[in-house]
Amino acid sequence: MNLFTNENIHQMSLKGWQKDAIEKFNTKISDKEKLFPCIPATMGYHLNQFYYGFVPNLQTPVSSNEFALLLKEYSTIYKSIGAYTSLIIFYEPFPDIEKPISVVQYEQLFWDQLNLLTKSDAVEWPNHIPTDPKQPMWEFCFHGEQYFMYCATPAHINRKSRHFPYFMLAITPRWVLEKFTSSPLHTEKMKSRIRDRLAAYDSISIHPDLNSYGQNDNYEWKQYFLRDDNTTLSKCPFHKKSREQE
Repeated sequence: MNLFTNENIHQMSLKGWQKDAIEKFNTKISDKEKLFPCIPATMGYHLNQFYYGFVPNLQTPVSSNEFALLLKEYSTIYKSIGAYTSLIIFYEPFPDIEKPISVVQYEQLFWDQLNLLTKSDAVEWPNHIPTDPKQPMWEFCFHGEQYFMYCATPAHINRKSRHFPYFMLAITPRWVLEKFTSSPLHTEKMKSRIRDRLAAYDSISIHPDLNSYGQNDNYEWKQYFLRDDNTTLSKCPFHKKSREQE
């Protein structure tokens, strides 16, 4: 297995950057003073239902291949882990770079990864999920499973909820999110608490693209990578061939 949990990761022989990424992640999500906004994520962490993986830097051609192997492995086991599980992927930092990478550049790299990932997917896209991101029910799928993608980068400053010293992805199955939203009253209370935390955590207003899956005015792709301001891309960079084209 190439995936790790908090229980076994410290028994592994990790590189310096991998140890640092895990330590910084643990600090961020368990901070008692500056509470991480996503309450279900903090629950998943404390219940030890998070799985972790490491991927070569984004400039390496094999990075998307390594990512695909990890997500495929996770796709086969996540339902046995628990109702708050997510997969956390840390990317190796770039080798010496003269100029820091911007948020917009990271955004392009993020979508490049998803496009490469879907090209390597050997399992058909689920029939009930549109392949067009302009559809409200669209979301990213891999190995026949539906996922919400969260991206954090070193370039985010104002939106601290999307800042991390390493390029990082948090991938949550729709199966988990459906359990979370199964009780409408509980869901609304939890969403309100999350938004309160988000307002306190970031030094910028809550991004207008944050919404709920299935709403007619909701677009999942816009929430995967939130910029450090309140702007957004005019068009989704994800390209998935329609079933007629495949």
